[in-house]
Amino acid sequence: MKTEEFTQEQLEDARKVFSGSCDFMLGVASLTQLPDAQLPEVAFAGRSNVGKSTLFNALTARKNLARTSNTPGRTQELNYFNLGQRLYMVDMPGYGYAKVSKEKVKAWTKLIFAYLRGRPTLRCVFILIDSRHGLKDSDHELMTMLDEAAVSYRIILTKCDKVKDQELEKVMLKTQEAVKKHPAAHPHILATSSIEKTGINELQCIINAFA
Repeated sequence: MKTEEFTQEQLEDARKVFSGSCDFMLGVASLTQLPDAQLPEVAFAGRSNVGKSTLFNALTARKNLARTSNTPGRTQELNYFNLGQRLYMVDMPGYGYAKVSKEKVKAWTKLIFAYLRGRPTLRCVFILIDSRHGLKDSDHELMTMLDEAAVSYRIILTKCDKVKDQELEKVMLKTQEAVKKHPAAHPHILATSSIEKTGINELQCIINAFA
């Protein structure tokens, strides 16, 4: 399976950017609260408890930039982070299972879809998938919605340290086959581990390219 390659210069430049300032800006509970569309932005989406907040912290080498929790549904807003005045990174509410009311989940889902369909400066959506479970129905629904909205996205596998190499390869190949059916999906799948830092510098490069 073909993978992306980055030069040492690209890797070092991205590492420098992410070691600089990255500040929490605001939490957005409705579209009227969105900041002015002054910078390009990338968004992180995924099922509840997929490891979005942990990945945020690994990318920026900070322990508590994004709050983490073992309770699905902890992130309840679009949380905006300013990466060195170059780019906005948006941590989105998890979709799918969450230990909150159905009304709350419905409100989050409406906010997520409205944001993804209508944000002019949104350059890419990173859909995070747990390596242990692979793509679920709710992931396919989001991918189809992004296809229809012509919003570019790519799949990032999380928690790859939790599975054996052979199992990870199977998930990678199955996911690769799935994205071929989606016109707005990037063809390459990146496996990451926030614990072992696998794929973190490469993901920094990918994000930095949108700045």
